[in-house]
Amino acid sequence: MNYIELIGFAAATLTTFAFLPQAVKVYKSRSTKDISLITFLATTCGISLWLTYGILIQSYPLIGSNIVSFCLASFILIFKLKHG
Repeated sequence: MNYIELIGFAAATLTTFAFLPQAVKVYKSRSTKDISLITFLATTCGISLWLTYGILIQSYPLIGSNIVSFCLASFILIFKLKHG
């Protein structure tokens, strides 16, 4: 693994796990009052496109991080739709 891939994995890790505190808060509080539906719709769609792009170019940092990001963003979006 070269330094460029390491930078990719570091960036992917940081941006992916940025969703984790919000997902935990939503789960614990069952509240999505302060979360923008439009933002999470756009974010989830964007993540799915990044995932598709990562698959097409066979970029493991993009694939791995966007699978996790998609799951976390989708979790938050589903809660927003159910409890918003």
